[in-house]
Amino acid sequence: MSKPMVTRRGALLAAGGAMMLPGLARAQGTGDWPNRPIRWINPGPAGGAGDVLSRLVADRLQARLGQPVVVDNRPGAGTNIGMTAVARAAPDGYTVGLASIAANAANKWLYRNMQFDPEKDFAAVGMIALVPNIVVIPPAVPAQNLQQFIAWARAQNRPINFGSVGAGSSQHLAGSQFQVITGLPMQHLPYTNSGQMNTDLIEGRIDMLFQSISAVTQMAQAGRMRPIAVSGAERVAAFPDLPTMQQQGVEIVSTGWFGLCTPAGVPEPILARLETELLAAMEEPALRERIATGGSVPRRMGRVEFAEFMAAESARWRTVIQAVGATAD
Repeated sequence: MSKPMVTRRGALLAAGGAMMLPGLARAQGTGDWPNRPIRWINPGPAGGAGDVLSRLVADRLQARLGQPVVVDNRPGAGTNIGMTAVARAAPDGYTVGLASIAANAANKWLYRNMQFDPEKDFAAVGMIALVPNIVVIPPAVPAQNLQQFIAWARAQNRPINFGSVGAGSSQHLAGSQFQVITGLPMQHLPYTNSGQMNTDLIEGRIDMLFQSISAVTQMAQAGRMRPIAVSGAERVAAFPDLPTMQQQGVEIVSTGWFGLCTPAGVPEPILARLETELLAAMEEPALRERIATGGSVPRRMGRVEFAEFMAAESARWRTVIQAVGATAD
């Protein structure tokens, strides 16, 4: 039986094609990225601080990358549902996620059965903003400042109730830290609806909130709730006369934060491009102004620094969470 004839030209073409395939795959995977829409998963609710920041930054990345960047809200389980979706997505640069103090720092110490490892399953891209909270109390509580509130709380002979938008949120962590520093007996009440939480505070069913500035500015300015402190390191533009907790003798700086990440394993060229475009967007005066107007503090930080920041935050909140014995399941 005769063997099939293979011409020299055919052999060269076959060899050349084999040699070109890896290069072609690299070009399709990175060199022409992005060539279709990018999904931005926000693991928090629509209308929250994370949602607002996601849409602001996604809009600027869309302009810089030349492809739609579509925000996909996946709230639930203290951000774990959305971030599980990020961790399990294909590492091709077409899914990014909103990193936060909850999913990327606190939740591993609050939840026993995490579906992802915040240190191994994500790649940092960069920070977007710090989100300080303000301490607000019901109008019926006679305190006018933080020290007066602490004195009032000690006289109640019962645990002080404080609300948050969920376990692991910056509000929950701030309240837990407040409990550790002051020694007050406190009870955490997690809410799924921020509006109901605000109503319960106004009507005196809960005693205090560490709430995001944008969520309560109008109600506080209208006198429906009383702001008594800022949880961040500096005073905020919306309440310039409101002192920080540190300025009132309580050594707490508790600030939420948000940044951008991808699933682990995204090719280095894509990560580098995302970092470059995010850092460039964060230099735009118009974007920084819009972030600040919403009650957040724009913070430009690249991949390496942001990864180190998240690791430090995880270690920090582990100490606080273990001190108060907080759990989420």
